[in-house]
Amino acid sequence: MTSVKILGAGSIGNHLAHGSRQQGWQVTLCDIDPDALDRTRDDIYPGRYGAWDESIRLCRPTDTEGERFDLVIIGTPPDSHIPLALAEIEQSRPKVMLIEKPLCPPDLQPCEALIELAASRNVRVLVGYNHRLTRHTEIARQWIAERLIGEPTTLRAMTREHWGGIFGAHPWLNGPADTYLGFTSRGGGALGEHSHAINIWQYVAELAGLGRIVEVSCLLDEVEADGAAYDRIAQLSVRTESGLLGTIVQDVVTRPAQKWLRLEGSDGYLEWQVSCDPDHDLVRLVRHDGEVREERVAKTRPDDFRGEIEHLGHVLADPAMTSPLDLSAGLDTMKVIVAALESAREGRLVRIQG
Repeated sequence: MTSVKILGAGSIGNHLAHGSRQQGWQVTLCDIDPDALDRTRDDIYPGRYGAWDESIRLCRPTDTEGERFDLVIIGTPPDSHIPLALAEIEQSRPKVMLIEKPLCPPDLQPCEALIELAASRNVRVLVGYNHRLTRHTEIARQWIAERLIGEPTTLRAMTREHWGGIFGAHPWLNGPADTYLGFTSRGGGALGEHSHAINIWQYVAELAGLGRIVEVSCLLDEVEADGAAYDRIAQLSVRTESGLLGTIVQDVVTRPAQKWLRLEGSDGYLEWQVSCDPDHDLVRLVRHDGEVREERVAKTRPDDFRGEIEHLGHVLADPAMTSPLDLSAGLDTMKVIVAALESAREGRLVRIQG
C-alpha cells in the first residue's frame, strides 16, 4: 500500500489527506501543534467529509523519525517549505514529494539546495498548483492543441479573491497577522497566496507554444496595518520569449471571487474559469465564424484536488513521467513573483534571466 506523510494539518492538509484516502493510501498526518491535530479529528475532517477516518494516523513529525514514506506532502507555511523538504528528503526518502504553492517565500537562493539534494537522492519534487490538473483545464488543453483560435495575440489571467474565505476555513486565526498570509516576505499577500493566476498563465502560454515569461512590469498596493505587511493587489504586465504581451492580476480584496483566464487569438478566443458558479468550472471556445464550444464541469471542493491526487499516483508509478507540476514549473512561477516585487519596489521593468 502506498504510504503518504502529510506535514501540516490545516485546510490544505485535510483536503489532501482525504484525497489520499480516496485512493486507498495509508496516511500519516503530522503537525507540530497538538491543537491542529485535535481540530482535524474533531472538527475539520468530519465537518467536511461526514466522519473522521480512523485509519488516518495523527502525530507530531518527531514521531515518524526513522520511517520511510512513498510520498511526502508539505502543506505548511511557505517559509518552512524548503527547510522541511530538505529534512524530509534525507529522513523519509520518498519517491515523490509535493510542496504546496507557492514553492517558497520570494527568495530564490534556497531553491538551489533543494534542486541539488532532490537530484542526488532521486526524489521527484512537484509543486501543488492543482488548477493545472482539473477536468476543465484538461479540456482547455485539448482545445488549445486543435489551434482553433488562430494566432494567439494576448493572454490575460486573474485570481481576485477576498481572503475572508481563507480565514473562514481557518477560524482559529484572528486575521492576516496571525499567519504567513499577512506577510509578503513569508510567501503571503496577493502575489504568493493567489499565485495560481501567474502559474495558470504560464501553463496556457506553454500549451500555446508562446514560451516563458522573460519581462515583468508590476504595480503593487502594499499595506502595513495591524501588525501585518502584505501586498493586497498585484497588477503585472508580462512578455514571453516569443514576444506575446499579457496581463496578470491577483488580489485579496475582490468578492465574489474572479478566477479567470482568456487566451485571445486572430480567429477567436478561449476562456477558462474556476467556479463560474458554486458547483461548476467552465471552459468556453468562441470562434469569430460563429462556432462555440462550452463545457461546464460539475465539481465539489474535494474535486479541486482529485486530479492532483490521481496524478501523484501516476508519478509514483512512473517517477520519470512528464508532469505539469514539475519543480521547474513551480520555480518559474517563483521567478515571476520575485521579478514582480523587484519591479514594483524599484519602479522598472525586470528581465528574467535563465
